[in-house]
Amino acid sequence: MVIPQIIVAPMAGGPSSPELVNAAAAAGSFGFLATGAAPAVVLESQMAQMTGRYGVNLFTRQAPFDSLDDAAAVAAALTGSGEVPEVDLSNDFDAKFDAVLRADTPPTVASATFGPFTRAQIDALHGRGIAAWVTVTNPADAAEAAELGADALVVQGPEAGGHRSTWTVEETPDERPLPELVRSVAAAVSLPLVAAGGIRDRADVVESLALPGVIAVSCGSAFLLAHEAGTSAFNRGLLVEGGRSVASRAFSGRVARGLETDFTRNNADMPPIYPYLSPLQAPLRERAPREHAYCLVGVGVDKLRARPTAEIVRELATEQAVSG
Repeated sequence: MVIPQIIVAPMAGGPSSPELVNAAAAAGSFGFLATGAAPAVVLESQMAQMTGRYGVNLFTRQAPFDSLDDAAAVAAALTGSGEVPEVDLSNDFDAKFDAVLRADTPPTVASATFGPFTRAQIDALHGRGIAAWVTVTNPADAAEAAELGADALVVQGPEAGGHRSTWTVEETPDERPLPELVRSVAAAVSLPLVAAGGIRDRADVVESLALPGVIAVSCGSAFLLAHEAGTSAFNRGLLVEGGRSVASRAFSGRVARGLETDFTRNNADMPPIYPYLSPLQAPLRERAPREHAYCLVGVGVDKLRARPTAEIVRELATEQAVSG
């Protein structure tokens, strides 16, 4: 397949709208639908709206916690009650994976976040002509994904906005800068690599494409203010104001990078309780939205501009496409 040089990264929670993904395809780029933990019916509806080549990103199933003591302690601190909310650790993965396989016009690529596809799942994707990509954050995960049969790896560095794609909630992510991380992954595997994290302008693109094994770059935050993105009006306002981007578990209980808030400053020691934190914070975000804002974005917030997707792609790209 021919992989565009610029890929619009999956951004769950709204930004990766069908309009953004279609606009990316029309501009010669390639985007991902990203329904995160939403039910399969949402993904089915979005796939039905696709007019060009597209990808689908899936959150894999999360293993249950051995103990919910940390979640109960946070619940008590935030709500006055130690009651732990009910959550779906499956991310409706099975139903969404089945929907991808059954789609009348299936995606060109399916990518996995928070863990790899199994070999059987990769075989099933290949049976439908769908390439299987896996998001990795360290060389060990890269080697395992390659062993399972992945077609390409998205190497996500610490500068990336959104959740870091560690394969467990508890692990501390690899903090090496993207160039160093990519080199370590390239030394471990021979698969095509897609560099992700902190790529904001053409200079960043040129630098990343020069790294070993890299055939494309994945840009998410650069498209948060795109006219076609589904970014909420509230978060658009925060991004225009700008601010400091920080990596913290205080956004969701999993390490994620977003705009610093009073809550992130006051809860730097938040334990790994994803996805229990979000429902506990929901009423707080309603009462004090700025203090508890959930605006995930990578480094270089000051470089973001509101423009059509096609214009952003043109400004980033150095060539039309590369083959992979």
